[in-house]
Amino acid sequence: MLANGQFAPSKNMNDTLYANGDSVVVTANRSERKLSNVTVPVTIINSKTIQQNGSLRLTDILQEQTGLTLTSGFGVGVQLQGLNPDYTIILINGEPLVGRTAGVLDLNRVALGNIKKIEIVKGPSSSLYGSEAMAGVINIITDASTSIPLLASLRYGTYNTLDASVNNTLASKSLFYQGFYNYYTTDGYSIRPNSNNRVTTPITRLTTSQQFKYKLSDNTSLVFNTRLTDENIKSNIAVSNGGVTIYSNGEEHNTDVNLTGSLNHRFSNHLKTSFRSYLTNYVSNQDLLTLSGAPYTDLLNHLFQRVENQTDWTLSKNLSGIFGAGEVWEGVKSSRYDSEKVRKNNTIQYGFTQWEWAPIEKLILVGGVRFDQNANYASAWSPKLSMLYKINAQHKIKLSVGQGFKAPDFRQLYLDFTNAAAGNYSVFGSSEAQKVIGQLNSLGQIGALYSNYYQLKSLQPESSTGIHLSWDWTPNQKTFISTQIFRNDIKNLIQVQQVGAYMSGAQIFSYLNIGRAFTNGAEIETKYQLNQHWTLSGGYQFIVTGDKDEIAQINAGTVYTRNTLGVSSRLTISDYVGLPNISKHKAQFKINYVTEDGFFANCRFVYRSKWAVNNTDGNQVYDTGDTFAEGYVSAFTSLGKNYKNGLSLQVGCDNVTNYVDASNLSNLPGRTFYFSIKYQLINKK
Repeated sequence: MLANGQFAPSKNMNDTLYANGDSVVVTANRSERKLSNVTVPVTIINSKTIQQNGSLRLTDILQEQTGLTLTSGFGVGVQLQGLNPDYTIILINGEPLVGRTAGVLDLNRVALGNIKKIEIVKGPSSSLYGSEAMAGVINIITDASTSIPLLASLRYGTYNTLDASVNNTLASKSLFYQGFYNYYTTDGYSIRPNSNNRVTTPITRLTTSQQFKYKLSDNTSLVFNTRLTDENIKSNIAVSNGGVTIYSNGEEHNTDVNLTGSLNHRFSNHLKTSFRSYLTNYVSNQDLLTLSGAPYTDLLNHLFQRVENQTDWTLSKNLSGIFGAGEVWEGVKSSRYDSEKVRKNNTIQYGFTQWEWAPIEKLILVGGVRFDQNANYASAWSPKLSMLYKINAQHKIKLSVGQGFKAPDFRQLYLDFTNAAAGNYSVFGSSEAQKVIGQLNSLGQIGALYSNYYQLKSLQPESSTGIHLSWDWTPNQKTFISTQIFRNDIKNLIQVQQVGAYMSGAQIFSYLNIGRAFTNGAEIETKYQLNQHWTLSGGYQFIVTGDKDEIAQINAGTVYTRNTLGVSSRLTISDYVGLPNISKHKAQFKINYVTEDGFFANCRFVYRSKWAVNNTDGNQVYDTGDTFAEGYVSAFTSLGKNYKNGLSLQVGCDNVTNYVDASNLSNLPGRTFYFSIKYQLINKK
């Protein structure tokens, strides 16, 4: 049984993506399935890969995955299929993490010391997971096995970075307990957006999780999980905005608490049910003081509660289904809203079902639908159909079509925020923008209002239709190739845009529905095992994005741009680059070497092409005349030895090329070295 109460046999995984077909996947169907029978694209990262790569945090391992791009700003987020971080739901044992800042859930919050595997499902998954799953799902599954009763590790590296972990397990016939403790500290580097230099930013982070399972009978069990992350950051930052640099000092304190309980009962081999309750609270406090004396304070308190039941029913060998229903209570208090003492609340009731049918041995069909009733919006239906056709032992075809949705979040509705630490720019939620900006205008504080200011209105929920086709080819036992093409069409895409400026020149932003956006692209991933020691693997993604209304306006000749001399000209479609913060090309390559006596070594390379970061020609369309972050190549390497007595040693270097872009890649420090030692006590029974 998994830590979240779902039933799944314990199996060892072989490698990222190319795991054994008998490996079990739970995220794609919310129920255990063999990887060889999953009808949607799934990437699996196992604990062996995490260890050999020397990955400490979730950011470390995700940055090396095909089709995933890390973003910088208010922490490190992840893009899936060209969609921003707020369209990908992050789960731990099937339960969502909350506490996003500007739509970003900082992946550095997740330690990897007790992770069994990470499952990544690409494409709309709202039919099972609701809002925030429009781009996909990343599910971190902790290790609940009893084979290792004690594991301890210690790592030291550049920036005086120290990471220490202890993982212990106790088990009897009816009771299971596992505790994980991680302490992380570093002199660090700037993690704030737009920081224009690398300065010391000490970080101290404590993470602990506890898992309890009590077996009431052979068919019934109780499972309880707790998780706590406590983080302190000392900020010493310099932010550039509009040619002005503002220096600030202060502290940030973040606390993330999760509590989960489940009652699981198996009526028979064909019918089982699980009742789950989940509570999480994320609290973030930031206090800065600029050198000019202006204070900056920021409070975010996000409370999320959910109760849910899921029942799995196997009618026959070829037909099975799941049913589920639940309710969410959610509330946020923030100094960025009208009052940090008043909690903005929302409730959601939902139900879902999914059915799997195998009419013939080579064909598997899956269909599902979810209904969400949001208290602030109309109801949303999210259907999905997918299929797997096994042409023969070498070829498999997967096709999935699904609809996703995302309701406007609290910040997009209620934000009332002026950033004194970054040039006094303001961001107003859609429900506040026109009223607040109108009041400021009547006081003579507004210098300019752009045309899109007059388009501000109540936000509509975003919706998408996603299509994903993949072809898996195994020409021989040494080679694996997966080719994928995808398309996402999004209606009412919500994007932040500058709608005006103060008399001082500081920007004013708000949120608007962009009518008809799209992302489409292709991915290829491959692995080749030269012999029992050497393995080569790699991946490449090509993606094109855009707004259909913007393209129509460009083709009609109504969009203009201006060069550095201020000379205006009509924008052509060849100069259009699509949506911001998205690279057209991204690639990974890995060389791996292992021996029978436990020695391993690897080199990994990540390439990302340039991407648009700022609209500087005033036309609200991203084109070749705007500001871009430069493309780059980063390299990573590690080597180590696992001894039979449970001892492991490892050394490594991240960002070997020492690539630094302080303004656009705050998550990528300069070259860093590390050394780690680990000991695990193996249960030989």
